[in-house]
Amino acid sequence: MQDQATGSFDVKLTPINSGDGPIGSMLIAKTYKGDLQGSSLGQMLAFRSDVPGSAGYVAMERVTATLAGREGSFTLQHSGLMDKGTPTLSVVVVPDSGTDGLAGLTGTMAIVVSPERHDYELRYTLPD
Repeated sequence: MQDQATGSFDVKLTPINSGDGPIGSMLIAKTYKGDLQGSSLGQMLAFRSDVPGSAGYVAMERVTATLAGREGSFTLQHSGLMDKGTPTLSVVVVPDSGTDGLAGLTGTMAIVVSPERHDYELRYTLPD
């Protein structure tokens, strides 16, 4: 049976000097609040086309947190697109990336961005 964790997060994106190429790189630092309590560090690659509202990004994010009273770490893999303003996003827990109390974690995360906050919904399964 799948469980659900919800809450919000603060995010800081720091550009990495990637030269004048068409693909930008950023460091990600997040603080999670709510059912998932902790922080994460990651890296993003992004591209923005000349067509307004069209772009893409991929990212890997290592989360260290408490979930359902269990402490550990796991990795999220992001893949996002904007097609002339229409977004699609996939964020999944990398298989077998969980450690300690979060070993065996599987799941997906939905992210909702509004002008003043970022919310998440993590649908997950943890072994007994």
